[in-house]
Amino acid sequence: MNNTPDWIQSAFIYHLYPLGLTAAPHDNHYEAPTEYRLDKLYAWLDHLQWLGVNTLFLGPILQSSQHGYDTIDYFQVDKRLGDNHSFKAFSQEVHRRGMRLILDAVFNHSGRDFWAFQDLQQKGQQSTYKDWYEGVRFDQASPVGDAFNYETWAGYHSLPKFNLANPAVREHLFQAVRFWINEWGIDGLRLDAADHVRLDFWQELRQITTSLQPDFWLMGEVVHGEYQQWANSEHLHSVTNYEAYKGLYSSLNDANFFEIAHTLHRQFGEGGLYRDLMLYNFVDNHDVNRVASQLKFKGHLYPLYALLFTMPGIPSLYYGSEWGLEGKRSEYSDQALRPALNLETLIHNAPIANLPDTIRQLSEIRFGNSALQIGSYRQAFISPTQFAFWRETEDQKVLVAINAAFESVSISGIQIPDYQTVRQIPGNDFAFKINNNEIVMQIPPQWFSILIFE
Repeated sequence: MNNTPDWIQSAFIYHLYPLGLTAAPHDNHYEAPTEYRLDKLYAWLDHLQWLGVNTLFLGPILQSSQHGYDTIDYFQVDKRLGDNHSFKAFSQEVHRRGMRLILDAVFNHSGRDFWAFQDLQQKGQQSTYKDWYEGVRFDQASPVGDAFNYETWAGYHSLPKFNLANPAVREHLFQAVRFWINEWGIDGLRLDAADHVRLDFWQELRQITTSLQPDFWLMGEVVHGEYQQWANSEHLHSVTNYEAYKGLYSSLNDANFFEIAHTLHRQFGEGGLYRDLMLYNFVDNHDVNRVASQLKFKGHLYPLYALLFTMPGIPSLYYGSEWGLEGKRSEYSDQALRPALNLETLIHNAPIANLPDTIRQLSEIRFGNSALQIGSYRQAFISPTQFAFWRETEDQKVLVAINAAFESVSISGIQIPDYQTVRQIPGNDFAFKINNNEIVMQIPPQWFSILIFE
């Protein structure tokens, strides 16, 4: 699959935003002493392993002005979180536990406090670094008071866009990646705003990381477009599956499983566009509303996560959502999506106390069955509130059936493959029978049933 590292096929990724989780100040006061807030993450590792997480994805940890996506130093950990030495120790502990570690990398733009941009502010046309940014022009001022204007990310002048055609800029960023791999031993990168970055930059990054660490994983944030443009054998291994993201929850809200079924068939069915890709699947993240705030009925969290863990691709869980936490972004802020959390409080006083147990069970099911990791996808049954599909390898056929209705439902008429044994996943002990090579199965309300044929 696109030369995807073997370890990613069985990955269950936990997405954690350290600046938010650890209650770091909104602004980085550079003269303030270093605070070792990353130390709070150690307590979370036992919880993550209990859930079945084997890959930890950390949002931005590098020195930045505010939210982490406005980087000011690619070689230093943000002093609100710790320092390079303390993060190296944390990385070693993650790896000692047999887990992988992925960092968030921002290469499309920097923050305004980045040293090259500050030199440009101070020296203007005499700056050695005036070609480090795109669209720099001295015949007009910027809206934020600079004596020059420049390209930005999405119109935010706090995020000046790098000129990634400049070899000096590329080398600076690639040298940082070498440092992260050699010093911290990271296993992959989530690449911010990947769809805004030149493809030849990703091509060179892929060559560098593969030469340093052959099983290094590159995943890009892509919101629109055909994914093979970025995810292929020469550029990135994977991208964010925003195409499926909305359908995962809106199919439940609208009693319309046809929506997500259409997407999954388009992506992974016979002749599907992305059959050869392991896409990064999610139901919420640091940029979108918590899925518990998107769903009309909290009971739909169970069929939702069943879909996430059994559909083709890599399941990712955003920190705190395993307890059904709510959160909505405002017109001007994402802060509600990135809260400080107390692990012990959540464990003992969670909004939805048994949801973590279900997610743990689903992670075990996926990890224990190869067809759910690398198997092909084929639709088996569809109605407005029921959905069933096959995940199949040569040696294993797994039937996943989802019921979004508020009552128990019987599904029938699904043809079965040749098999020696059939088993239902432990804990899903619900009635099923086989008549004349067809399955009849009873699925409880807002729940799922999984049958494994071998």
